[in-house]
Amino acid sequence: MYKKILAGLGGAIALNLLHEIIRNNFDNVPEVNKVGEEALNKSLEKVDLKITDKDQFYLATLAGDVISNGVYYASTATSGFNIVSGLAAGIGAVVLPKNMGLDDSPVAETTQKKIMTVGYYLFGAIVTKLIYDRIK
Repeated sequence: MYKKILAGLGGAIALNLLHEIIRNNFDNVPEVNKVGEEALNKSLEKVDLKITDKDQFYLATLAGDVISNGVYYASTATSGFNIVSGLAAGIGAVVLPKNMGLDDSPVAETTQKKIMTVGYYLFGAIVTKLIYDRIK
């Protein structure tokens, strides 16, 4: 099981590295981090907590993203259905924010953003499977 978890975390880290590199170097690209930040903010408001430091808030969002995606990939992308799990996660990242009362424009405002968002999650699933196949 620990090999699946390591592979899942590797895929999640790869997804976030890809996202951050592209987000910081190009325009009109997905900003998955903004959806995560809004979700974290709404969750903290419900328990009357607040993170005021911008860097701490960013790191808390990033950590939550890596952990949640790592667990997801460990449980889905290490099987033969890794591409399906990547597509499902990507489509969910595009479709679910609006249904959850979040602003979906950072990931769904344009067709380009939608396709790239799905591509990021597919990339993470493929990296997970590659890592898992090497270490199992």
